[in-house]
Amino acid sequence: MLKTFSLGGVHPAENKLSAAKATEILPVPAEVVIPISQHIGAPGTPVVKKGDEVKVGQVIAQSSGFVSANIHSPVSGKVFKIDDILDASGYKRQAIIIKTEGDEWMADIDRSDSIRKGITLSAEEIVKRIGEAGIVGLGGATFPAHVKLSPPPGKTCEVLIINGVECEPYLTSDHRLMLEKGEEMLVGVSLLMKALSVDRAIIGIENNKKDAIEHIRRLVSGYNGISVQPLKVQYPQGGEKQLIDACIGRQVPSGKLPIEVGAVVHNVGTAYAVYEAVQKSKPLIERIVTVTGLSVKNPGNFLVRIGTPISALIEAAGGLPEDTGKVIAGGPMMGKALASLDVPVTKGTSGVLIVPEKIAGRGKTEYCIRCSKCVSACPMGLSPYLLMTLAEKEIHDRAEEEKIMDCIECGSCSFTCPSNRPLLDYIRLGKGKVGQIMRSRIK
Repeated sequence: MLKTFSLGGVHPAENKLSAAKATEILPVPAEVVIPISQHIGAPGTPVVKKGDEVKVGQVIAQSSGFVSANIHSPVSGKVFKIDDILDASGYKRQAIIIKTEGDEWMADIDRSDSIRKGITLSAEEIVKRIGEAGIVGLGGATFPAHVKLSPPPGKTCEVLIINGVECEPYLTSDHRLMLEKGEEMLVGVSLLMKALSVDRAIIGIENNKKDAIEHIRRLVSGYNGISVQPLKVQYPQGGEKQLIDACIGRQVPSGKLPIEVGAVVHNVGTAYAVYEAVQKSKPLIERIVTVTGLSVKNPGNFLVRIGTPISALIEAAGGLPEDTGKVIAGGPMMGKALASLDVPVTKGTSGVLIVPEKIAGRGKTEYCIRCSKCVSACPMGLSPYLLMTLAEKEIHDRAEEEKIMDCIECGSCSFTCPSNRPLLDYIRLGKGKVGQIMRSRIK
């Protein structure tokens, strides 16, 4: 039976142009740019300096707190410099720039194609290895994985939910991963189950990926406690709280985390990265990225080293179309337009969407007509029209009361608004301000 979440949601055109394209391995670039902050939490602290020689998989920036993540070199070569560079956010951030020389890997990394199913490590050792490998959520949130595997005192995980939804239009990297690396991903799920001491895992997959549902269902027959849950095609089905609602019928309370209802959610890409980290001693140095768009000559999925310039991915997909209006990191609903094509791929780069000029622009903003479409579409039960007004007029105390921090920034409100109002833009701005106020109370 197909399930879905109980509140809101929209149905944007899927445009999964690259779903049938097998993953291609991109050549190692001559130079990589590695931001030291590729995750939610404290940036890493560089442990290399200009002129140092590094190998593939070597730690180059150390985790600087509990909510932080190690960063490893994706290439072998020499550290050219440590400098501030423009990243996908449009801001300058510190990064380590490495000139590639050869392809020398750390000796303990298992580069063979053999699948290692046997799990010999304890739960504590699994979590430790995941932390050392710099694994973060690969669905886009980039939350350090080892933190999710360490529930706070008094909280217990009852079920692990694996996100194979990939509800964002155009993106297909998770789809291809399930088809091509399903067995390894399931070993990763087993490792996560052991780390959390749970005997039940549910893999949620939207019904527009029938081949992935059938493939993973065949594979899970060899694993205890893992099941596949087909889901209705409805955006934002892949939102953490929406996925929990769809799979187990529990609603995460306002301001709380999934562990509050006994659930922990990880992405399929994260599960695969966990497999590589624990079974192969391979840190997170590469990922699959979808490069796509209506005018793109060769939309596809590419396995690419972290730090590769976005421009190299676009070239691999046939180059930048002449009618390009904007290039987005991520998908059309939650992604952000890039200021430069030289920004590097990071752990959180799931896709590159090239949007034609004719549909890239915003429509003319009109007055709110109180149609309530944004309220009906909001999967968090908020009133986006009101939150936009409160953010615009800087009425931050009321915005907090109206639960602006519960917004998951899915963009459903802006998508459905007939007046083309920049609802999400103002709500993001308001969230930033309210978040600052809330943090100042703690100090």
